[in-house]
Amino acid sequence: MALDSKIPAGEMKEKWNDYKGHVKLVNPANKRKLEVIVIGTGLAGASAAAALGEMGYQVKAFCFQDSPRRAHSIAAQGGINAAKNYQNDGDSVFRLFYDTVKGGDYRAREGNVHRLAEVSAAIIDQCVAQGVPFAREYGGLLSNRSFGGTQVQRTFYAAGQTGQQLLLGAYSALERQVALGNVTMYSRHEMLDVVMIDGKARGIIARDLVNGKLERHFGHAVLLCSGGYGNVFYLSTNAMGSNVTAAWKAHKKGAFFGNPCFTQIHPTCIPVSGDHQSKLTLMSESLRNDGRIWVPKQANDSRKATDIPEEERDYYLERRYPAFGNLVPRDVASRAAKERCDAGFGVGTTKMAVYLDFADAIKRYGKIEAGKSGNHSPAEADVIAMGKKVVAEKYGNLFEMYEKITGENPYELPMRIYPAVHYTMGGLWVDYELQTTVPGLYALGEANFSDHGANRLGASALMQGLADGYFVIPYTLGNYLADEIRTAAINTDHPAFADAEKAVNDRINQLMNIKGNESVESFHKRLGKIMWDKCGMARNAQGLTQAIAEIQRLKKEFWSNVKIPGDKNEMNTELDKAGRVADFIELGELMCIDALNRNESCGGHFREESQTEDGEAKRDDDNYSYVAAWEYKGDSSWELNKEPLEFEIVKPTQRSYK
Repeated sequence: MALDSKIPAGEMKEKWNDYKGHVKLVNPANKRKLEVIVIGTGLAGASAAAALGEMGYQVKAFCFQDSPRRAHSIAAQGGINAAKNYQNDGDSVFRLFYDTVKGGDYRAREGNVHRLAEVSAAIIDQCVAQGVPFAREYGGLLSNRSFGGTQVQRTFYAAGQTGQQLLLGAYSALERQVALGNVTMYSRHEMLDVVMIDGKARGIIARDLVNGKLERHFGHAVLLCSGGYGNVFYLSTNAMGSNVTAAWKAHKKGAFFGNPCFTQIHPTCIPVSGDHQSKLTLMSESLRNDGRIWVPKQANDSRKATDIPEEERDYYLERRYPAFGNLVPRDVASRAAKERCDAGFGVGTTKMAVYLDFADAIKRYGKIEAGKSGNHSPAEADVIAMGKKVVAEKYGNLFEMYEKITGENPYELPMRIYPAVHYTMGGLWVDYELQTTVPGLYALGEANFSDHGANRLGASALMQGLADGYFVIPYTLGNYLADEIRTAAINTDHPAFADAEKAVNDRINQLMNIKGNESVESFHKRLGKIMWDKCGMARNAQGLTQAIAEIQRLKKEFWSNVKIPGDKNEMNTELDKAGRVADFIELGELMCIDALNRNESCGGHFREESQTEDGEAKRDDDNYSYVAAWEYKGDSSWELNKEPLEFEIVKPTQRSYK
């Protein structure tokens, strides 16, 4: 199938304006007759539902949590990017566009990325107007900090809880529309299928997770805002409920899956401490602003960090990447940490960690504070006390979180960190309008593949979610719905709804009737281990081929031996989880197929067979400068469709952060 990305013609910086000027519109009276379904109420979903409700559409929003406020967007810590150039350090829309394409290792679509950079500044204004309490300078101006892969300060933040504050802003806008009657909220509901009528998405089958009943819901269009699939690895920084089910059901109904193997490993996480763990905790990338990353120069050094003198420490990122230092992009920092640990320089009891040290920052800030009061030769103890106060103001909740989890005080000892699965750049393939290959079915935020290429720059996830919901979909959805105003609401007695509901019910019955001996959790753990070992930070043809065979065996075993207690007609969290893990198993197979097919290294996809002499990712632009869009063809069967990537402006070169 030929993929039409629908990128508007003309100059890059005029494409979005030109599109908005010529797009079809729906008049206000007609908007009231049109129904839109939104799946997921994180930043992308809440902002889309609020924006569309405000415009007059009849919106139904669904989330599996007990409140939209529990969406995983709440966990984002470090910040949100925007090209406002408040620091006067050379930032611009072009620079954000350039950094994003380069950071994604030239595997993103230029048109979408440029639009993202353009609307970024408006997001900050929108959020400030909603009352989001961004950090401010002493004089009242909004503050910025640096993130990886850039040489400017463009990240707006609210201490270490930016996601929470942004989500509360979007949630307030959403609840206002709920109160006005423009949005109907269905919490504790999970989407289990897309209903197709005459080749278009016309609704969903959802399960009420409290009483187990299946429900039919009609919509003129369906928007998937259901987040990423990082939990395919079992251990990740994602909330334990985060899953791929909504996107996977859409994939099986004809929506192509784009670049599934592109997953992001975050370099700054609290290391795994044992087999008992069910999730990992992120330490914000913002800590790399002030923290310095190092390992001992001597292998297997078991001394306490504070006993290792300065000259015996290897600040390896500063050594290897002098231009960017500790602020190299996530894929580069993660691989460098893995390389040091694999070579025997890791720290802590497991030796699978590196240090993130704030001692220098504490002293630097302390001297600045002392200087403010005219004290230019302060005592060391005073410097440290004042410096700790400044660091606490900037990162306090992150330091508290670290101490609660590890029992160590990061003001006194360096943090120990190690890479972990965090974000997925792959997702449902969408065109410029965020529409999937299924007409009337859209994917927003992390659920789509569109903006980050093979590696997402830090602080761009929140930016993309809100850009898609507040500023993109209100235009692009209207272009589709303008032709749907003569379509009356379709009664859910329609045979397509009955057939979809029967298929969902049959699958639930099949799961409940297996009555095996092994828990859902243990299957998920086993899948995660295969994925992390063979499709994680490093991949090779032999490991991926083995992984595909192992996952196929695991799938057979799951469908013959999984144990699901309880009943389907009640609240049954094991049943919910079983459906999600079954989907993860199928996705895991596709991810390994995609990773095996992409015989190059790019961004977070590191094929060991394809690296430069000094161990950096080596792309193959002649053969792999495309988006891999996979079409589902049946059990363990997919067909590859390619969307060629054309670079008008940012010419692909070997990425260098040195």
